[in-house]
Amino acid sequence: MTRGNNEQSRTEAPGHVSRRDFLRVGAAAAPLTATALGRATALGRAMAADAPWEQTSDRKIRIGVVGGGFGLGFHWHEHPNCVVEAVSDLIPERRDRLAGRYNCAKTYESLEELILDPNLDAVAVFTEAPNHARHVIACMEHGKHAISAVPACITLDEAAAMKEAKERTGRTYMMAETSYYRPHTITARRLVLDGALGELVYCEAEYYHPGIGAAADHLSVRDGRRTWRYGFPPMLYPTHSTAFLVGVTGERLVKVSCVGTRNDDPAWKDNVYNNPFANGMAMFLTDLGHPFRCNVAWDICGHGERAQWLGREGAMYMSGSGGQPFSLRTKDGTQTVLPDYWHMVPPAMRTDSGHGGSHPFLTNEFIMALIEEREPAVDLYEALAYTVPGIVAHESSFRDGEQLDIPQFDPA
Repeated sequence: MTRGNNEQSRTEAPGHVSRRDFLRVGAAAAPLTATALGRATALGRAMAADAPWEQTSDRKIRIGVVGGGFGLGFHWHEHPNCVVEAVSDLIPERRDRLAGRYNCAKTYESLEELILDPNLDAVAVFTEAPNHARHVIACMEHGKHAISAVPACITLDEAAAMKEAKERTGRTYMMAETSYYRPHTITARRLVLDGALGELVYCEAEYYHPGIGAAADHLSVRDGRRTWRYGFPPMLYPTHSTAFLVGVTGERLVKVSCVGTRNDDPAWKDNVYNNPFANGMAMFLTDLGHPFRCNVAWDICGHGERAQWLGREGAMYMSGSGGQPFSLRTKDGTQTVLPDYWHMVPPAMRTDSGHGGSHPFLTNEFIMALIEEREPAVDLYEALAYTVPGIVAHESSFRDGEQLDIPQFDPA
């Protein structure tokens, strides 16, 4: 199934390569569109996949936005099918910034108050990572659809509780994973579906954020008090990396061996997570038998998110802060120009507001999923497939890299 304003879809969710589609690609891949593209390059085929975004409904989703930090970076007020009905933050100044950003007069002092508003259809949960699962479940319990920042949860019990709540309430959930909508990832997803890379044998992904979690980090200590980031385990924040594989092929990560590294910063000696690791380096195995190397590091000389996808017939290398250029190598030759995909979102939202330009795409996908009454690309099951492997990887670090099985939370 395809939609004119989105990528090739998995069942109903745009932008995702289904596991079934991935399995068939190696044998006989079909082109992304029915258009006769002749001798077009692999990158050209990826760019030619769909038509510009077009408004097809006058319906408005009434959303509440919670969290005046990361929550300021989205485009709810610019989407023609969305109205920001209310905003909330525990800190008055941040609450005021949200109200100004989204031109919203209705404010609440807490998420718990906001979700009682009967006028809300959905809530954007941009609260602290350890609270995401609890807050999303509360939204669902009050009849609201929810989108949250990453990660979806930080324990296996929370993962199970989120799955139970979603299936019991029938509410829609989406995780706002920025790596899913980076132009490199969109391109990789289309190339895999098109068969341009052949079987994707191996993938490497990394997320480096030097200094975060440390005692001197301004995001980890605010006004003399520790925030949730203080000493936060890197492998409990895996989705910026895992999305580069799971969000491209639809594979599931089923086994992991992870090694954590330590330093002398006070944050890794004493934190609420009992976490001694500043970095995590994991080797995963997928359900198709493919190895996947995944790093998340707070104490390393590198920055940002990066991946490379290595197939039997082609490979794509993402640009990075270390000076690595973008490169796509296929039977067509080597290409170094990365396409953009701004045509996939409403014109007013075609602005790079962060994380590789992903924020407008995340905004659009959540709103359109509700308008079209379908599951979003990064729905609850996908979110847990990105998140849970990191939880198990963190446990492996305490066992000197012992390989552990990863539980799955897909529908029965």
